[in-house]
Amino acid sequence: MPFLRRYAGLVIRMQILALLLAFLPAPGVNAAMLGTRSVLEQGAGPSEERARVDSFLARQDVGAALRAQGVDPLEARIRADSLTETEVRRLAERIDRIPAGGNAVGAIVGALVFVFIVLLITDLLGLTNIFPFVNR
Repeated sequence: MPFLRRYAGLVIRMQILALLLAFLPAPGVNAAMLGTRSVLEQGAGPSEERARVDSFLARQDVGAALRAQGVDPLEARIRADSLTETEVRRLAERIDRIPAGGNAVGAIVGALVFVFIVLLITDLLGLTNIFPFVNR
């Protein structure tokens, strides 16, 4: 029982504090109706990013750089289409950071390595069966 007596005061103080905090006024929330236009505008983000990545991969200079690295541009576009929205957002951000007139090969190779790693991980987890060299 000395154990209970030692911590009884602490437990009582914490209970009083919890009750006082429970009765504090909560901040107000703003509930309003959403119009169809605002919902459609919010949903336009990912499709715009996906279109930007697709248009980047469709460029002739990017296709030439992919071919120079031994990658089929059509295969790269197919793999880019299978990316999740988060991956597309990251890839679009990397495309935006490429300097104008700069060397985009590094970004393309980085993006392809990123796609390869994502597909390899999904293959190792058994979600896909893309690479024949992955033994499960």
